[in-house]
This record gives sequence, structure tokens and C-alpha cells, in this order.
Amino acid sequence: MPDTPPTASPFWDPRVHADRRPALLARGRIVAALRAWFAGHEFVEVDTGALQVSPGNETHLHAFATALMAPDGSCSPLYLRTSPEFACKKLLAAGERRIVEFAKVFRNRERGALHHPEFTLLEWYRAGEPYGTLMADCAAILARAAEAVGTDRLTFRGRAADPFAAPERLTVAEAFARFAGIDLLATLPDGEPDREALARSARAAGIRVGVDDSWADMFSRVLVERVEGHLGIGRASILDQYPAVLAALARPAQDRRVAERFELYACGVELANGFGELTDVAEQRRRLEGEMAEKARIYGERYPLDEDFLAALAAMPQACGIALGLDRLVMLATGAARIDQVLWSPRA
Repeated sequence: MPDTPPTASPFWDPRVHADRRPALLARGRIVAALRAWFAGHEFVEVDTGALQVSPGNETHLHAFATALMAPDGSCSPLYLRTSPEFACKKLLAAGERRIVEFAKVFRNRERGALHHPEFTLLEWYRAGEPYGTLMADCAAILARAAEAVGTDRLTFRGRAADPFAAPERLTVAEAFARFAGIDLLATLPDGEPDREALARSARAAGIRVGVDDSWADMFSRVLVERVEGHLGIGRASILDQYPAVLAALARPAQDRRVAERFELYACGVELANGFGELTDVAEQRRRLEGEMAEKARIYGERYPLDEDFLAALAAMPQACGIALGLDRLVMLATGAARIDQVLWSPRA
């Protein structure tokens, strides 16, 4: 498919639709194949609500706000979810063991070749199972998606990956050392970010450092500019053990400077974000409040905490969970250059 932005013609123009239809039909085959895979592995498909008290509490995620109006005219603020995570974890607390959702989610301030304000997350959870199981799931899902559309490679903007090859696994620290020459863990003494240490290392690697950049800002810049383009080339990559300060919903790893968080990449594109789930209620509250304090500092706004989620967390079993961008997976399997090309009714 050509790498062109959305045109002035609407998606329902018959000529535009005819061009888009093969990828849309391929999307349907991928969804059917993945539903069958999850059913065959004893997952229960759930369908949680899009309207939530809290849309999620990550610093850089922006929600769509609305209000619930009662018959007496009183209003309560609500949000369209940025993820089904809080609702899914409540179901784990209720006793579900393996659940999956093809969830419509909504994120404001996001638009581009890989971003759309409304998209689909494929999110699944395993209670009482090891974190590494999710990595095996990811490998199987890439293969099932490719089989569904009859391709032997995933592609995006000239990059390719074999969906049937075992994914490469490397830690974030290994990736920073390999591709940027930065000793990341040295900038996390006792798990706390040392801004000046990372600034020195980033400058030495030729990375621009702004006077107001935080440790997290610099981490993201190194990741985007030096690391991501090398991931998922030839085969998928699993980037494991994120710094704990960047994993608000994940439990600590054995080295407590890092957490049980990984991301799946193919063709340089981030496809999924997985966690060994944090179940310490007090720690979870502290982290979410910290995320919202940072959001208020940067953007001048914050979202409420979901107190019902925090109450349920006390009853939730040890679990692992992951969210995969279904639309991006369809893009790579069909060779689409823009997310709009694999959505049935994209926003103009």
C-alpha cells in the first residue's frame, strides 16, 4: 500500500473503499484467527465498559472527558477509557483466571501513521501464571496473524520481520548499551533516577539534552532515536526489564531497579506492552498519585483514581497481563503504511 495520508475523499467513497477493502477483510481474518487461538487456550472473552470513573493514570496519556447525567439533572464526570485494564483486573479479583478482550479504546492528542484517537487493544490476562508466558503468547499470535492472511513476513516502511521466527529477547539496559553506548543502570542508583548521570551519557552519545528535560524525557529520546529502529528487524524483539520508575503498574523484578515489564517490537514498531502485575495496593496508590502529580506539572490536569480498582486490587491474585495494538498488527501483516488504512471507519 502507498504511504499516503488520508485524502480529501471520505472513507465511504466507493473508489476509496475498494482500495482499502482487501486490508479490511484481512483484518477480519486476523481477528477470527486470534479469537480461535484464545478460545483454544481456555480464555474467556470479556466485554468491559468504555465509560469509566478514571480513564487510566499514566502521565502522558490523554483521555476524552464526558459526563453522566442522572434523571434529576445532576452530573458525574466520566471518561472514555484509554485501556480496559482496570475493569479487567476487577474481573480477576472476581475469580476469572484467563480473560481476553478486543477493546475499543480512546486516546486524545494522538494522530499519525501509527496513532488514531479510537483504536483496538487486544488485552489479555493470566492469573497465577508466570510473566514469561506472555512472551510465548506473543510469538504464537504473530504466527497466527500471518497465517490468517497468508504471508510469511511482517513489513513496515522497508523493514521486515519473520513472524514465525522465535523473538529476540534483550533487556532495556542491554539495548541502551548496544545501540547508544549508555550504561542505563548506572543512572539508576538504588532505583532512583539520576538526571545528571543520564544527561552526561546522552550528550556523550550525541543525544540532544534540553535544560528542562527530566530523566524520563531523556530515556524516551534515547529509546526513540537510537534503540527502537533496531528492534524487530528480521524477527520480533522482546525488550524486557524496563526501569521500575517507568512501570507504574508492574511489580519489581529481582533487581528492583527494574520491573517485570516488556514491550514487543516488529519492524521497529512497538506492538505490545506486558507486565507482571503489581498487587500491592499502597504501592499502587503511591505510584498512580505520582503519575498524576507529574501530569499536573506538565499538562496542568489530572484524572481521578479509581478507588473501586484499588479496592479490587487487594483481592486480585498474582497475574500477568498485556495489551497489544491490534490495528498495528494488521498493518504489519498487510503491509499498510498508515493505521487509517486498516480501520473500517477512520476519523477524517
